[in-house]
Amino acid sequence: MGGSRKMATNDASAVGWSAPRIPAATVELLRADVLRSAAEMVREIERQVPEYGPAGDPTSARALRRGVNLALRRYLDLLDRHAHPTAVGAADATGGATDWREIYRAVGANEMRAGRSLDGLHAAARACARVANRRLRAFAARHPLSPEAVAWLAERIFDNIDDIAQASTEGYAQAREAEASGHERRRRQLVDVLLADAPPSVPALTAAAAAARWRLPRRLAVVAIAALGPPTPTPRLVPEMLTGYDRPQPCLIVPDPESHAQVRVLVNGLAGQHAAVGLAVPPTEAAASLRWARLALDLAANGLLPRQPLIWCRDHLAALAVFQDRALIAALSERQLAPLARLRDDRRALLADTLLAWLMFNMNANEVAAQLHVHPQTVRHRLRQLTDLFGDRIRDPQQRLELEIALRAERARARRAAGPTAATRQRRRSAPAGGAAVRGAADRRRTRQSGGSR
Repeated sequence: MGGSRKMATNDASAVGWSAPRIPAATVELLRADVLRSAAEMVREIERQVPEYGPAGDPTSARALRRGVNLALRRYLDLLDRHAHPTAVGAADATGGATDWREIYRAVGANEMRAGRSLDGLHAAARACARVANRRLRAFAARHPLSPEAVAWLAERIFDNIDDIAQASTEGYAQAREAEASGHERRRRQLVDVLLADAPPSVPALTAAAAAARWRLPRRLAVVAIAALGPPTPTPRLVPEMLTGYDRPQPCLIVPDPESHAQVRVLVNGLAGQHAAVGLAVPPTEAAASLRWARLALDLAANGLLPRQPLIWCRDHLAALAVFQDRALIAALSERQLAPLARLRDDRRALLADTLLAWLMFNMNANEVAAQLHVHPQTVRHRLRQLTDLFGDRIRDPQQRLELEIALRAERARARRAAGPTAATRQRRRSAPAGGAAVRGAADRRRTRQSGGSR
């Protein structure tokens, strides 16, 4: 069915074009026979298409009878205009071409909304065509109809059925597109509810999830996606994940984020992206998960977290807790690192690296030396300088915690200020050869000249 046939038209001249002559009296007899065929068509459809049968949906059954009657009226209108070709502009029994098409578009749309395919509707149309052709052949056997007239009338039957099939298909497609558009709109509205600054109430969230046909999970996480550089292809993810790609700060909402299946989907789907997975939280706290994910991206961009393709906030809780307030961290750094402020930039960086390593490795000079690729004597020489600058603060537990936080923040600040070359300089400071080795040798010479070590 569909586009293989030339569509029928309500234009009288087109209907009469190349049509064989059929006596008006014969047309009237055929008209009466067509009117009597409605009940037989309905029975044939009910027999062959179960969803339109007595046990099916009553609404569909009523639509079936209406559709059959409308199809017959259209066919009768073709016959009338063939019998009276000069009556151009006469009233169309179907209410006009626009009306009948809209009716069959509505039939197709109803099929889509009922969750059915068009197979049943098209099967019903074919059943009508079979009944109509069977009755036409029987009529031709009883009345003087030429083979050309029978062929022309049969062609009009199929044109009529094809018109109906095309209109119903258009209505089905339009309804499906509208449904998809509405469904996406409701999913976007659900994302807005979940990520609102004020936590949503449970009833409001439940209603929004139901409207979007999204099952509310026990816990979820929000994935923040870095919007840097040229646009990247949209990740291919499962329907259970809500997408917020069109938001100023792109994100995903992932139900049950710690299941192995979801982790696998995230890792594969976000390949090539730079993203952070927020902490798993109840749905009413989704906005907090997004804030943590955004913070993780920011910290990674500033060197305070490892810059990985996919950052899991659960693996960096301490850093997230410490670096939430940038202004407070800046004030802490200024106060704790004041003794280094008067040094040259290169000397300040050298001593800051040494002090941070010393704090990280529990004040073990040998481990610090291995980390920095210098001699332990060099470390001890630097530590004497640090003691002169900081006094006993570097051994006070409370001060040590604040110093480590300040030093980490200072390292990130220095990397931001230096730009892309910062990582290169950092590698040189930690490499066994090159600049770090030269500086270590100079320190060792100064140590020997000063006589002895700690």
